[in-house]
Amino acid sequence: QVQLVESGGGLVQAGGSLRLSCAASGSISGIYRMGWYRQAPGKQRELVASITSGGRTTYADSVKGRFTISRDNSKNTVYLQMNSLKPEDTAVYYCNAAGSWSGRAFDGYWGQGTQVTVSS
Repeated sequence: QVQLVESGGGLVQAGGSLRLSCAASGSISGIYRMGWYRQAPGKQRELVASITSGGRTTYADSVKGRFTISRDNSKNTVYLQMNSLKPEDTAVYYCNAAGSWSGRAFDGYWGQGTQVTVSS
C-alpha cells in the first residue's frame, strides 16, 4: 500500500503561482512514476505532469513552460510548481503513484485531491 497526501492548493489570481506537494509513504520502493492529474467540473481527469524514478518528466501541452514537476527523494515528496496560472487551470489536483509490487504493475494510488482556484 502507498499513501499519498497532497497540500498546497488554494485561491490565487490569474498570473500568480502556487506550489503543490505530494508526500508518499508506505511501500514507496515500488514506485517508478508519480504524477499530477486534475479534474475540472464536468470534465474528465487529465494528466498534468509526471516524473519517473529516473527523473524523466512529461507535461500536458497546456502547461508546458508554466508548470514544473520535481521530486525530493530524501523526503519522498513530489512537487508541482505552477506559474502564470490561468482561470482554466482551476480544478481539483490529484497526486498519483504508479509502480510494481510483488511483480505486478499498478497505477491506482491516488491522493485525496487539493483544490486550485484561479480567479480572473
